[in-house]
Amino acid sequence: MHALVQSWIPALAGVEAKLKAGAKVADVGCGMGFSTLLMAQAYPNSSFVGFDFHEPSIGEARQHAKTHKAGKNVRFETSPAKDIAERDFDLITMFDCLHDMGDPRGCASHMHGMLKQDGTWMIVEPLAGDRPEDNMNPVSRLYYNGSTMICVPTSLDQEVGEGLGAQAGEARIRDIVSKAGFSSVRRAAEGPFNMVLEARR
Repeated sequence: MHALVQSWIPALAGVEAKLKAGAKVADVGCGMGFSTLLMAQAYPNSSFVGFDFHEPSIGEARQHAKTHKAGKNVRFETSPAKDIAERDFDLITMFDCLHDMGDPRGCASHMHGMLKQDGTWMIVEPLAGDRPEDNMNPVSRLYYNGSTMICVPTSLDQEVGEGLGAQAGEARIRDIVSKAGFSSVRRAAEGPFNMVLEARR
């Protein structure tokens, strides 16, 4: 997560300038809120809302905000991704959670509707090739293991149950996002463990 404000956000076209000037941001699937708080601290002129369906995690996020003396530009709300009612976001971020969702296609469509016309969706997913033979390396083996035990069962236990898994690969993620109405999807950055996709309306 240390790369978030140092390299991932600057890799998105025009996004950092918006955040410095003052933008509206949703961090969907924020968990305990560390990514939301990091961005809120780095870009104090922007407003940030962390959303997660897991109420205990949102409770922890609010406590972390108090502990770290977060500014008034950040708050946390309990909501499944597809039920978020707020709109007109300049940026939506999603860290390592799209593949865990039972209905990633429905989620992608909802994210499209939440953004401003010139908005950006930053999707961070585990780094994976599109073919199994491209993933025969130590990192992918670890992800396959975790995906089998956690990610796929989590998705299958939800509505639709698409079961993307942590090694879905860029082509499958790109297909889901494009079919949700986004006009462009590109890999903006990557690290040893993650790829950062930029989807534009």
